Amino acid sequence: MIQTVVKRDGRIVGFNEEKIIGAIRKAMLHTEKGEDTSLIRSIADYISCHGREQMTVEDIQDMVEDELLKSPRQEVAKKYIAYRDQRSIARKAKTKNIFLEIIEAKSNDITRENANMNADTPAGMMMKFASESTKPFVDDYLLFPDIKEAVRQNYLHIHDKDYYPTKSLTCVQHPLDKILGNGLTAGHGESRPAKRIETASMLGCISLETAQNEMHGGQAIPAFDFYMAPYVRLTFIEEIKILEQINGDDYKHLYNVAIADYRQKALDGLKGEERIVQHAINRTIGRVHQSMESFIHNMNTIHSRGGNQVVFSSINYGTDTSAEGRCIIRELLISTNEGVGNGGTAIFPIQIWKKKRGVSYLPQDRNYDLYVLACKVSARRFFPNFLNLDATFNRHEEWCEDDPQRYFYEVATMGCRTRVFENRFGRKTSVGRGNLSFSTLNLVRMAIECMDAGNQQKRIACFYEKLNEMLELAAIQLHRRLEFQKTALAKQFPLLMSVLWEGCENLKSDDTIERVINQGTLGIGFIGLAEALVALTGKHHGEDDEAQKLGLEIVTHMRDRINEFSEKYQHNYSVLATPAEGLCGHFTRRDKKTFGTLPGITDREYYTNSNHVPVYYPCSAHHKAKIEAPYHDITRGGHIFYVEIDGDATHNPEAIMTVVDLMDKYNMGYASVNHNRNRCSDCGYENAASQMNECPKCRSMRIDKLQRITGYLVGTTDRWNNAKLAELNDRVIHE
Repeated sequence: MIQTVVKRDGRIVGFNEEKIIGAIRKAMLHTEKGEDTSLIRSIADYISCHGREQMTVEDIQDMVEDELLKSPRQEVAKKYIAYRDQRSIARKAKTKNIFLEIIEAKSNDITRENANMNADTPAGMMMKFASESTKPFVDDYLLFPDIKEAVRQNYLHIHDKDYYPTKSLTCVQHPLDKILGNGLTAGHGESRPAKRIETASMLGCISLETAQNEMHGGQAIPAFDFYMAPYVRLTFIEEIKILEQINGDDYKHLYNVAIADYRQKALDGLKGEERIVQHAINRTIGRVHQSMESFIHNMNTIHSRGGNQVVFSSINYGTDTSAEGRCIIRELLISTNEGVGNGGTAIFPIQIWKKKRGVSYLPQDRNYDLYVLACKVSARRFFPNFLNLDATFNRHEEWCEDDPQRYFYEVATMGCRTRVFENRFGRKTSVGRGNLSFSTLNLVRMAIECMDAGNQQKRIACFYEKLNEMLELAAIQLHRRLEFQKTALAKQFPLLMSVLWEGCENLKSDDTIERVINQGTLGIGFIGLAEALVALTGKHHGEDDEAQKLGLEIVTHMRDRINEFSEKYQHNYSVLATPAEGLCGHFTRRDKKTFGTLPGITDREYYTNSNHVPVYYPCSAHHKAKIEAPYHDITRGGHIFYVEIDGDATHNPEAIMTVVDLMDKYNMGYASVNHNRNRCSDCGYENAASQMNECPKCRSMRIDKLQRITGYLVGTTDRWNNAKLAELNDRVIHE
């Protein structure tokens, strides 16, 4: 006897025989003979008694079809089958409409979900077709009903849900030294170990590009300067060997000659071995510069993921104080400043300067001159961003200035903010590790539902009750996803699980990745703290001390609960200050439809990212830093602080240094600076005007409006979704 029914959306409900009776009656009323109540009742009773204890809607409908076909009223069966087909077509209409919008290259929130993905190209369309087709499969077969209900009610968002069936992981910090020292196998070809800087640069590109095809997130190199530095010396030696051949002399004793710094210098007046060494240095610098130029160019032109998207890449650097490491940093920054092509700003890789006292921050530090150069480049090209190794939560007890591999104990950041450092199941490092998957909670929805709970104390108590429930659901959802991911075989990720991932060297091709996967992190993110605080207290944390106190209590509570989940499920859970792009509008639209327009809450097209002060709130950079800084220690899954500055930043690199000083003062982990940069695609003219629709030099209308969307750059705002465009228009300058 049927007791429960599994609906198409996964919900389990009690069996209701009247639904069968109603469906058969509708079919009969569309025939000449009309309704036969006796036959209806006998079929309904038979199905109720002979069905399994739990059945799906489709299985029950199949039984109705079979019984009608056996009955004297087969014309009713035909009407019933036709009705089922019509209902199926209606359910598929939404997918049809989505596909047509993709085909017609319409600009909407589906095709503009990721501003660095061109959904208008054939490969881009194919990716969107696959994405929109896969999500319903995940809903129907891979998610439990409780999770689907939380998503349906707009409490929870599962990031990269379309990649769920692939078992792929989000991101990884590449231990590039392994590839440079041993070579790699990619596709049908093998690469030998690097012996010079050109090869090292190219292998770095190949590593990032290959891994991008195996993962649904980004790729990063945690210590670009350290990894590349040995190949500067090998290149120098190669140049010395060339001079040996030309001059017929033996210069082996110069291979490892001490070099204080790789600086270009004229050969006039130099003689003997001094001339030989300087000539080799000059040639080496030229080759390093071309290699860095090539690396940047390739990262902006080599497409991945079916030819649809350039690699979402990041590189961390700044703390290698060797002459060779400094050469890498200097030429990388100079190449970045020069731009790509005819002078355009490189979108990738996202560059991250590692700031550390005693190394790369103070005037007496060895790499201070390069830090000054980094700020100058950032003022023009937006990159590098800045990572604070001196923040209390970014320090490593084993870091030692004299250790040639100290980078292993330095935190590295992934792209727009992802941070992986602490580790319950292995070494504390960023190298060879990454995020497994993450999901985001809609704090605003929970807060809105508590607005009528009574006084402020009752509203807050109501909010915490909902928050605890949703945290539990997010944790179990991520746990279930990891349980699914860990069944993947190592051979499904040829590069990731043979070279890159921590501990992968112990895996055989047909082994599952279960033994090593727990080295990664599971992120529970959040969005809209500011709007949630307005719903609960009437003000956001940027404008009220009590709201700030509550905001910190909320996120700290999340951190404490997530630590409990780490113990309960034995995973590396962390709190993530979500970098919402499409999500900031998705949550808001649905909440506005349900609750209407609420001042300070749903009255804009977007919710404020994570714990940020709202972009429209006028305040100083110092005030913004003071408010947002305490959240960085709590959100160890990733965070970012940004400042909007006015005017032409190229004339004001000191403004960049001021922001880094704020990081140092307020114990922040990661920061970037936003400013306007318009560029004419035809003649290369640039300015910092808030609007430039026509080039004042050549009158071209082809203008690139470079902007930072969540932490990474987008060369044109044409690919931004409506919510992020609205947010961009609302941004105010932080004096």
